[in-house]
Amino acid sequence: MRLRLPGERPTEPPTGYKIAHPVLSQDGTRAAFTGVSLGGALPYGVVADASCVYGLRHAAPHRRCDCGFHCVHDRSVAEELLCTAEHRAAVLLEVLVLGRYIRFERGFRYARQRVRTATVGPCACGTTAVALTDAGWGRPGWHALAPSCAGCLRGRTSVSLAGFARLAGDGLRVAASGGGRAGPAGLDASDGLGVPELVAEAALLQARLDWFQTQLARLGEPGSGSAGNG
Repeated sequence: MRLRLPGERPTEPPTGYKIAHPVLSQDGTRAAFTGVSLGGALPYGVVADASCVYGLRHAAPHRRCDCGFHCVHDRSVAEELLCTAEHRAAVLLEVLVLGRYIRFERGFRYARQRVRTATVGPCACGTTAVALTDAGWGRPGWHALAPSCAGCLRGRTSVSLAGFARLAGDGLRVAASGGGRAGPAGLDASDGLGVPELVAEAALLQARLDWFQTQLARLGEPGSGSAGNG
């Protein structure tokens, strides 16, 4: 006789944690996330439904398959995944587990999710991030993004944390954590812009302005080809 665990009927959706890479569409009009393992080639939005990554027609999650979204119960376990070299630029997501799910010892595998918050780590230089910038890789039609401070943008494709939240929509909140130097820490990028969000936007614009001024100065240097010869 096969024994089965009793079915769960929670009064509220369970909460879980996972890591993912933020991505920006090629035309800059949409923001989403892509996973770090199974299904990593398929970006998903703030509210998304899972499908079988193997192309099978069963509903996810299936008991005899690995399909479905995955998350862990404890935030600290998800944070530990950010220590690996390949995941240093990923962000920490807090998600609501919706629809059908299968509970495991350390987490869930489930059919539908809503990303509530995305916590962005520090820039590679150690400063608190104010933006997400081109990470140098991506998926077809999508640029992968990595945390960046204002000083490290250098004219690359980028979006502020508040801007990413607006493009993603559905009430996503984006927060910056970590960083060894002063900056707009604790940035909370909800639909409404407060003082921290405006400070981050101003820092992003200033960094872009500094980059353009540097390029203009180079064009004006002797021998740059900007002045006529003879």
